[in-house]
Amino acid sequence: MKTVLITGCSSGFGLEIARTFLDRGWQVIATMRTPREDVLPVSDRLRVITLDVTDPRSIQQAVEAAGPIDVLVNNAGFGAASPVELTPMATARELFETNTFGTLALTQAVLPQFRQRKAGVVVNVTSSVTLKALPLVGVYSASKAAVNAFTESMAIELEPFGVRVRLVLPGRSPETRFGDNARAHMYGMDNEAYAELVQKVVAGMRDESGPLTHAADVAEAVWRAATDPSSPMRIPAGGDAIAWAEAGSARS
Repeated sequence: MKTVLITGCSSGFGLEIARTFLDRGWQVIATMRTPREDVLPVSDRLRVITLDVTDPRSIQQAVEAAGPIDVLVNNAGFGAASPVELTPMATARELFETNTFGTLALTQAVLPQFRQRKAGVVVNVTSSVTLKALPLVGVYSASKAAVNAFTESMAIELEPFGVRVRLVLPGRSPETRFGDNARAHMYGMDNEAYAELVQKVVAGMRDESGPLTHAADVAEAVWRAATDPSSPMRIPAGGDAIAWAEAGSARS
């Protein structure tokens, strides 16, 4: 029986990913900064452990507690929305600390066991905002694009060891706390210079008439990345993400 370790499982994509792997017979190690076992089905194949990806000690303890795993899914992260000019440096550092360095640090902690066994899969969940330039998410997008960059280099480095690496790029979802988290990190939205742009972007974010991403879309994309060796390096998840990826391919 294979084992997957998933970060950020308290809600949204991470929670649905954990449920999907449980439903399909895997052993699941669901990690959360504040563990909540009540959000997942009761199962003898489930362990919920504490993990703060910004804390080296927490990473070490979680990896030791997890033991050998077959797949690592780096899903934990948060969003922020503001013009680049008005994004506080403290917020920019927090975005990179969680989204970029947290993903990198946990991956580095797990890779030795994969490399030694010559087996394992790393799936990094980033974002479709890295597929096209969008206003008000520049710093968030940069934190995720950095993960795309080191993930694709890592895939080449690890191929000789039999370790697969994949990216899953979700689109905009009404089913996650991303919007709530982003609203808690919004700056400069009442700035007069950016008022017209902010109004236009906020109106677009409220429009749910077009294709969107659902948590199940992301869970299926992660499942494919973890279990299908023929899957592509980048897997867009959700109708809007797929449309953006196809548009980008057409332009190139």
